[in-house]
Amino acid sequence: MLNRILAVNFGGIGDEILFLPALWSLKKEYPDAHITLALESRAKGIQDLSDIIDEVMLVDIKTKNKYSELIKFIFKAMLGNYDVIITSGGNQMMSVISAATLINRRIGFDTGSLSRALLTDTVPLNKNQYAAKMYHDLVTPLTKQVTELPIIDINIKQKIPNSVLIHPGVSKMSRIKGIIKTINGYEWAQLIDLLQEAGKHVMIAGGPDDADCIKEIEEYTKHKDYENLYGKTSNLTELAELISSAEKFVCSDSAPLHIAVALGVKTYVFFGPTDDKKLIPQNENVIALKNNCTCPDKPCLWEKRSISCMELSCLKYDFHDIVKIILKN
Repeated sequence: MLNRILAVNFGGIGDEILFLPALWSLKKEYPDAHITLALESRAKGIQDLSDIIDEVMLVDIKTKNKYSELIKFIFKAMLGNYDVIITSGGNQMMSVISAATLINRRIGFDTGSLSRALLTDTVPLNKNQYAAKMYHDLVTPLTKQVTELPIIDINIKQKIPNSVLIHPGVSKMSRIKGIIKTINGYEWAQLIDLLQEAGKHVMIAGGPDDADCIKEIEEYTKHKDYENLYGKTSNLTELAELISSAEKFVCSDSAPLHIAVALGVKTYVFFGPTDDKKLIPQNENVIALKNNCTCPDKPCLWEKRSISCMELSCLKYDFHDIVKIILKN
């Protein structure tokens, strides 16, 4: 019987949403267990979306003080009386960190001989699958329960008839790093105009990182009858509630995508340099919007490149075709 579980998953809010199925399966198997999730500050909002996370432990590994942060984390874990620590990530350093906590049972991905020496349980790291399934593999030594999709806990809103919600943004940090994963504001404006011409009630939303993109949309749209909800959602819960109210949701490869998947909202997501098969479930409720780019490296981001290429031919679309897909499906 497990009473206290420490799960470690560093990344953005999207990564934490994709990690939720693993935590749900643990909660089904051990309903009385206290689950602590160690994560970065930028993803702490996940606790507002899920009742199964009893506590979050903040570890800011991307600051200049990352080593002191990790040392503080190790001491907190040592003193936490945990029965098991579960660490995600393909870096062998995670095995070292896990072992340093002195927690009796240590589970992580098999990343080589070091991980097998330091962990009590290793599982194969299979990146060629939906990321939620990859994370879920980590809990197979503890349970046979299977949770395939993220689940979030919010108040589901009534559907707005004939509505299409647009969330154009991606994180500002990714753009600064040269990671371009979606279309620009001018192109979003074209799509919004065409959806309005097709008679759809279009709503747009976004967070602080999306200010420039929203400004471009406001400048370049010909039809101004859309409902501009930018700035009206102040946290992840409010954004999730808004997404739940839409009949259809169009977005980029970013955290709102994973919220929509968890809510079961019909979702259309632009994919260019990233691999849709690893980031969305392969079902009819989530449709990847891709073009006929013949680039031999596609999808390249994370697999072959750490930043986007200059051509971005994989992000060139005929938006009349995109609208047909949204209206048809």
